Amino acid sequence: MDEFGAKYECLFFDMDDTLYPLSIGINLACRNNIQEFMLNQLGIEESEVPKMCLDLYKEYGTTMAGLKVMGYEFDNDEFYEYVHGRLPYEKLEPDPILHKAHATRALHRLGLEDCFEGIICFTTLNPSSDSNSQILCKPSIQAFEAAIRIADIVDPCKTMFFDDSVSNIASAKATGLKTLFVGDSMLVQGADYALNSIHNIKEAIPDLWEDNKDDKKLEPIVQQAAVATMVQA
Repeated sequence: MDEFGAKYECLFFDMDDTLYPLSIGINLACRNNIQEFMLNQLGIEESEVPKMCLDLYKEYGTTMAGLKVMGYEFDNDEFYEYVHGRLPYEKLEPDPILHKAHATRALHRLGLEDCFEGIICFTTLNPSSDSNSQILCKPSIQAFEAAIRIADIVDPCKTMFFDDSVSNIASAKATGLKTLFVGDSMLVQGADYALNSIHNIKEAIPDLWEDNKDDKKLEPIVQQAAVATMVQA
């Protein structure tokens, strides 16, 4: 590959709204569940919940991370079960073109569970439940640097990162990853490529389907809003 000097060794995927489209409705259901959790489990005033939910997401990468920073105390597993345990996974169907609980359930419904070598999620990046420890999650550059270490990526330039978030793409680029924005064909800041759908990868980047000189094949990693998926060669 003349442009990059070598084949890609790893494909690094965001999961939600990247491996399946926003129109499925999983994102909206997830947001509704988070707001219900804030109202019913944390006792936050109902009129304040929608704006707080969105503001925390924008500032901290996930509403959950923002709630932790604000000092709200709750069990991570209980939060995930409340938010992800009631999602309409039946809306996800196996994807013949593409051939930790939420990521595993979604990948299973998509028929992709055997396509990835690992999953990096919020608890992977934040193994400690200590409320005083720094919380890592996208789009912080520190979260991407941690994910790169966890995935054992030696050369970020030989890794392609796929995401539907403009801010995530910009941060990934800042860490040296090659980037592909999913959801629109227009390039955004930090994106090397932009595609309307994940299904257009083969036409846009045929190099990914070319065998390496030693005949190795690419293998994959997944990343959520807190989960990441990895494919390594």
